[in-house]
Amino acid sequence: MEMDIVGACKPKDEEEKPKGKPIVAILVGAPGSGKSTFCENVMRASSRPWVRVCQDTINNGKSGTKPQCLKSAAASLKEGKSVFIDRCNLDKEQRVVFVNLGGPEVEVHAVVLDLPAKLSISRIVKRTGHEGNLQGGKAAAVVNRMLQNKELPKLTEGFSRITFCRNETDVDAAIKTYTAISPLDTLPHGCFGQKDPNAKTQLGIMRFLKRPHETNTRDSVPSQLTEEKGPCGKTQETVPSSSGMASQKIKVSEDMAPSSISQDESDIPTLAFPSISTADFQFDLEKASDVIVGKVEEFMDKLGNARLVLVDLTERSKILSLVRAKAAEKKINSKRFFTFIGDICQLYTKGGLCCNVIANAANWRLKPGGGGVNAAIFNAGGPALEAATKEQARSLLPGNALVVPLPSTSPLYSKEGVTHVIHVLGPNMNPRRPNCLDNDYVKGCKVLEDAYSSLFKGFLSIANTQVKVPRSSGSILSGPSKLEDEISGTKTKTWAPCLQALYNIAMQPEKHNKQVLEASDDVVVLNDIYPKAKQHLLVLARIKGLDTLADARKEHLPLLMTMHEVGLRWVDKFVGEDAQLVFRLGYHSVPSMRQLHLHVISQDFDSKHLKHKKHWNSFTTAFFRDSVDVIEEINNQGKATIQGEKRLMSMELRCHRCRSAHPNIPRLKSHISSCQAPFPADLQKKGRLVPEQTNSGYDP
Repeated sequence: MEMDIVGACKPKDEEEKPKGKPIVAILVGAPGSGKSTFCENVMRASSRPWVRVCQDTINNGKSGTKPQCLKSAAASLKEGKSVFIDRCNLDKEQRVVFVNLGGPEVEVHAVVLDLPAKLSISRIVKRTGHEGNLQGGKAAAVVNRMLQNKELPKLTEGFSRITFCRNETDVDAAIKTYTAISPLDTLPHGCFGQKDPNAKTQLGIMRFLKRPHETNTRDSVPSQLTEEKGPCGKTQETVPSSSGMASQKIKVSEDMAPSSISQDESDIPTLAFPSISTADFQFDLEKASDVIVGKVEEFMDKLGNARLVLVDLTERSKILSLVRAKAAEKKINSKRFFTFIGDICQLYTKGGLCCNVIANAANWRLKPGGGGVNAAIFNAGGPALEAATKEQARSLLPGNALVVPLPSTSPLYSKEGVTHVIHVLGPNMNPRRPNCLDNDYVKGCKVLEDAYSSLFKGFLSIANTQVKVPRSSGSILSGPSKLEDEISGTKTKTWAPCLQALYNIAMQPEKHNKQVLEASDDVVVLNDIYPKAKQHLLVLARIKGLDTLADARKEHLPLLMTMHEVGLRWVDKFVGEDAQLVFRLGYHSVPSMRQLHLHVISQDFDSKHLKHKKHWNSFTTAFFRDSVDVIEEINNQGKATIQGEKRLMSMELRCHRCRSAHPNIPRLKSHISSCQAPFPADLQKKGRLVPEQTNSGYDP
């Protein structure tokens, strides 16, 4: 795959240069996918010192714990060795602690053995003497459960490189790649072999496990395969469970709970930029790489939480290799600046990397045409980008950059989540192009330095106006935070497309009949797609401009009271069906989805979707604002009190009844399933708990 470029950055004098960075290679795959065999094959032939960390054998040859694996891996890295993490690592939560082993001096890779389920299961059924005793027929059911909830890794988790292996040929190529790298070598960053970044559970596993009489005659996709639309409008595939029960379905789509993507780039302003002037303008690559790394180093302290990503289309990119090597020499933080292989116009849809700002290597006329990046970005941005650019300026001088807010009508905005394009013009060394500098690299380097300075300053002007929207787990989806665009001199809210689901339903409920339970001129009611309790509804406000709780004012009181009354009416219905249920009605202080919505949630918290600390704390701490309190505060003060997320989301897990502390979600859920303690006194006042006051509306 990348054999011809391995070692391209190898120092000429190995004795005088430091060794390459150790690698943490996290194996991702179901039992039977070949993770252990992969490690053994690489370690047998590689000149790089590798250590395999396997939880099945970590305890003196016996099964151990994740902390033992972490301790062993950290010790090996400290000794300068590279480490294979041989665990299934099928979801982000399992991987995150091992990703955190990385840093400026450690590369973190993922090798995904996403082989056909049938192959993995056939291996498991046949094998004997497995280290973890996962073998035989019963193991097939284990693999089935695991694959239903798999979550393919993304670069945004903190990986510098991800290799996807879909078949045994891919696996062999990956083994050769990792075998070939010496202690001095590095591998290109980016995703390799990924065909579908949004791939879900392999449907083939369900066919493989079905009893013969349950398989359709053509042995293709199960005959009961259906499509369902969630509130976000995304298609979810469901297949009959292996039990053969027609009513039981397994959701193939993943629970995009906020905490499961808590490190997504939505929290991190990111600029993706091409190498300026090194293509059509023929600027010397060595000199250009010096300028790039020098300017990145200069701006590193100013970036804060923001990131810079140098992008090129090909693995064989010499500029990427040069920049990587020089950035490593200067020990530039690889989480704040890294390289990426992919199309700058499709970084999210094709590579899983969401960048809210991209740079365009423009021409001086700021017009489409020519070739390379400029033509590609103008084409991807559509007429909206060209019109927005004309509003800002008609031309650009070398060494300067122009920030252009991208209209929401642009495909780059709606498909890729790009909110701004920064046009930048560098020096020209091509005699066939205008303003050629005739190899005057003294002037050329100065102009290129100015170009990158202007580019990074423009990006920082955007990043500094970004308002982080803490993700609360009550919303059915999560995604990039909203931006406040102050460049034009006015403050206007812009929401990324993936945050518009609730807004779209509220504005046009007739287009979402399958999700909407009730609709009126004022509100829309629907089930939360990932309920955190037995009963969990959302009551959406049907008014534009009321995006969050912070937007609510006195003029909205009648609407807020209507939302409360509608919620109470649904509580009446649920309690009539189950008298044991108790409810709270309230808002998250800072929601992750556009459009104000009231949560109507039963206090049993009996749900498979309640998985993480953020899920729990977003409904049981002061971050959850009771509807009655919100109405009272707005009536008396003109606005509601907004509680910050950071401290509240990190609070220890405490029972919402007896307030006892618990170490993790499973222990907490076990406790609350039987806890009969009365609710805290403060919740029993003012109608915060219903049905105690179900039959009385709220009158401020």
